[in-house]
Amino acid sequence: MAKAIHSMIRVLDEARSVDFYRNAFGLDVADRLDFETFTLVYLSNAETGFELELTVNKDRQEPYALGDGYGHLAISVADLDSEHDRLGALGLNPRKIVEFNRDGSLIARFFFIEDPDGYKIEVLQRGGRFQ
Repeated sequence: MAKAIHSMIRVLDEARSVDFYRNAFGLDVADRLDFETFTLVYLSNAETGFELELTVNKDRQEPYALGDGYGHLAISVADLDSEHDRLGALGLNPRKIVEFNRDGSLIARFFFIEDPDGYKIEVLQRGGRFQ
C-alpha cells in the first residue's frame, strides 16, 4: 500500500517561508539539505508524519507562476475559529470562514490563507473526513 509522505512547493525566500509555516501551522524544520544550486527544507510537526518540502532554487529571483493547475494544501485544526483569530492577529490575512453544506448537512467549515509565495492553504475544522 502506498503512503503519502510529502508535497513539494518552490519558494523564493527560505527564511520568510519557514517563518510563515512555523507561525501559521506549527511546522518546524525536520531536515535541511543544501546543494550548490538549490536547498531542500522539510517541514513537519508531531500531528502527522506528512511533510511539506520547500525547494529554494538559489538562482531564482522572480516569483513562480503558480499556473491554473495548482489547487491548495489542506490542514485541519481542532478549533477553526481560534486559529482564524490567531492568524489574523499575526497579520497573515486569513479569508472569511465558509460553511460548506449539502442537502442541509454541514460538510465542512474552512477558510483559506496564502503563504508568502501565493500558495493557497485550506484550513479545515477537524471532524468527519477531515481529521
